[in-house]
Amino acid sequence: MDTKERRTAILNILMGAAKPVTGTVLAKKLGVSRQIIVGDIALLRASGIDVYATPQGYVVPAKGEDRKIRATLACHHTREGTGDELNIIVDNGGKVLDVVVEHPLYGEIRANLMLSSRREVDEFLKKLALSGAEPLSIVTGGVHLHTVEISDRQALEKIEEQLKANGILLK
Repeated sequence: MDTKERRTAILNILMGAAKPVTGTVLAKKLGVSRQIIVGDIALLRASGIDVYATPQGYVVPAKGEDRKIRATLACHHTREGTGDELNIIVDNGGKVLDVVVEHPLYGEIRANLMLSSRREVDEFLKKLALSGAEPLSIVTGGVHLHTVEISDRQALEKIEEQLKANGILLK
């Protein structure tokens, strides 16, 4: 299999997957190293294909996802408030697409999250705890943005209301 065929195979696997696929799984399926997969993903992105790297693996957004409402929520909380914040969003039908912070040197730093259920939030929080890493919001004293995707305005209003009631939403 040449590189073009491998990139097509990666894209087909990701588009057919019901959940994110890790680089390790792709590497095993295609008989190459994980680093080769990382390079192939970079080249797919450079060619204009949307491939998101999330904590759960790589994702290609499904067709039709653009019909949902997207909103940016400005939030502030301590590390301990991360679970409350994310669960409020997913419990009300939202999908947390990313987290964004404003770094004093590098400017905007964005990380894809793609969290849409309590199970995914729990997995994210476990990885955060086990990694010893700090959340991106450490750079900004807890202030950060989330892009969320929801099906309707009422769900967005409920999310905002609950985040505000918990002292998380900045307005």
